[in-house]
Amino acid sequence: MPQIDLTPLERKAHRAEAHHLDPVVMIGGDGLTPAIVKEADAALNAHGLIKIRVLEGEREAREAMLRQLAGELNAAPIQHIGKLLVLWRPKPKKARAEDDERMPGPKNVKVLKYSKRGGQRPEVRVVRVLGNQRLTPGGKLKKAQPKQKSVKKQRQAADE
Repeated sequence: MPQIDLTPLERKAHRAEAHHLDPVVMIGGDGLTPAIVKEADAALNAHGLIKIRVLEGEREAREAMLRQLAGELNAAPIQHIGKLLVLWRPKPKKARAEDDERMPGPKNVKVLKYSKRGGQRPEVRVVRVLGNQRLTPGGKLKKAQPKQKSVKKQRQAADE
């Protein structure tokens, strides 16, 4: 897979974002193993921008590791300073499962009840409204009625 090419301005922005990050992958004396590549891929999927610390090796070896990782993981090499390597890849969008039976969650609503006499403060009451309930203008809760099935569907269900 080819690595991602960035403009100098984009690279500069990613360098600034990576400044405060801690290394999430460490490369030891064994060098670049398949386990390290797999771990770096998982970290890129989770974070998008990662730092990698190389514990051993010369500068040329670290540059070769950065190029190899960027090529294998389809990522952009952002920076190589000392023993730190910075890689970036856009985060993949997470697939969300559509749930048809899902209802809205409960929410807390403030209900103000004004006094019949004008000079007093209104009474404040917090009411928890569930997904199948609604609040009337008077401040009372009403539950939703279950949906009625048509006569045809009731007969079909009885026949089966």
